[in-house]
Amino acid sequence: MKSAAAVGGAKMERKTIEKNRRLHMKRLCCQLSSLIPKEEIPSSKEVLTQPDHLEQAARYIKKLRERIEKLSQRKKMVVNIEGLNREMDGGMNIGGCSLPVIEVRHMDSTMEVVLISSLNNKRFMFHEVIGVLEEEGAEVVNASFSVVGDKIFHTIHSQAVSSRIGLETGRVSERLRELVR
Repeated sequence: MKSAAAVGGAKMERKTIEKNRRLHMKRLCCQLSSLIPKEEIPSSKEVLTQPDHLEQAARYIKKLRERIEKLSQRKKMVVNIEGLNREMDGGMNIGGCSLPVIEVRHMDSTMEVVLISSLNNKRFMFHEVIGVLEEEGAEVVNASFSVVGDKIFHTIHSQAVSSRIGLETGRVSERLRELVR
């Protein structure tokens, strides 16, 4: 049989191990909550509990993930445009594609249209492109262009007028291709 001292010692050892585990978890939770920017924590008079801090950290991590995803999409777009710029050889082709080139990207309720054309191309007018976007339920938020050599790079950022209806990227792309042909 086990002696009472041995049983008591085992209980004390388990209590000590559990206490150390709880203290370690508390330190880790404090460290995690200290990494969350103060702007992300709701300003309220009451003190947040440990589960509240963990929930706040989870929300912040999700927000960071979404931001990383958006930034990587943006990076891909910039790399694609830079690649097109490098491939320009002064002719009417860009990377094996004949001008004009139309690329339509849809992200959430926003749409981006990149249109590359030649200075000599008189097939379409810029206001016609804007008209197609507006007819399809998009509101133009920002439009810019740059001229490199004899190429014009148009970038149009738009968003859905009604978020319930949204934007149909395929239809917009098809109409724009018909317009520039």
